[in-house]
Amino acid sequence: MINRKLTGEKPKMTLPAGAIDTQMHMYLPGFPAMPGGPGLPLDPLPDDDAYRSLMQWIGIDRVVITQGNAHQKDNANLVACLKEMGPNVSRGVAVISGQTPAAELKTLADAGVTAARIMDLPGGAIGLDALEEVDAICLDMGWAMAVQFNGSDLSTHYDRLAALRSNWILDHHGKFFRGLLPEDPEVTLVRKLIDKGNCYYKFAGCYESSLKGGPDYADIAAIARVIASHAPERLIWGTNWPHNMAQKEEDYPDDALLLDTVLGWLPDEQSLQLALVDNPERLFAFEPWDQAR
Repeated sequence: MINRKLTGEKPKMTLPAGAIDTQMHMYLPGFPAMPGGPGLPLDPLPDDDAYRSLMQWIGIDRVVITQGNAHQKDNANLVACLKEMGPNVSRGVAVISGQTPAAELKTLADAGVTAARIMDLPGGAIGLDALEEVDAICLDMGWAMAVQFNGSDLSTHYDRLAALRSNWILDHHGKFFRGLLPEDPEVTLVRKLIDKGNCYYKFAGCYESSLKGGPDYADIAAIARVIASHAPERLIWGTNWPHNMAQKEEDYPDDALLLDTVLGWLPDEQSLQLALVDNPERLFAFEPWDQAR
């Protein structure tokens, strides 16, 4: 049992109208964990009602729901969550492979899925070995692709990433588990990938790879500021709610404080508008906010 904070003092930063959280997970009753995954989050399940409370608290208007590792290749929970949240508010990131039938892809698209997930870390359902086949499907479907792996190995995977044809996201600040400094060659590689025009960089889950730790996450902040200044038109942001790695209440972050910290790494108001509204609208195929309401 963990008491997830869902209300409190509002963030100091006011999010722009139509703000999109591009990284979170949601779990509805009746969808058990699948073999190979990490299991469901601690009770109570972080469902749509809980998330709506979070949205109201910190100022989120729309959401991209990512298939959780607990459900592996079974996207039924994701589809149910998208139905609960509705098409004006939500889009989804599913787990697919080259063996996913065309009929299932259509079902996912009709439900609001506009992206697929590569998770090449323990518990992930589809890893980098399927990168090219998932990229081909995403290109055909008009979907984006979220790619998560140990970014400290970026140079090993650079050529394959540079050859991707769909729009894709370097997930979770790149997850440079062995640490990264602004002058390191991997930062140059990230900028080169972004400059190809189809790579986006996601601010989410900074605490998962920071070696310095909170509340400032100074190591992640230093790289984030470099990328934000280089290409604000390629940034997106997510809460990483419900912070599945937090197994104890004292480890659970205050989402308002975390928001102020992370979005404080953006250089100006225009960058905030791009990262929270314009970029994710385009990437995940949302209607423009003024038309969606």
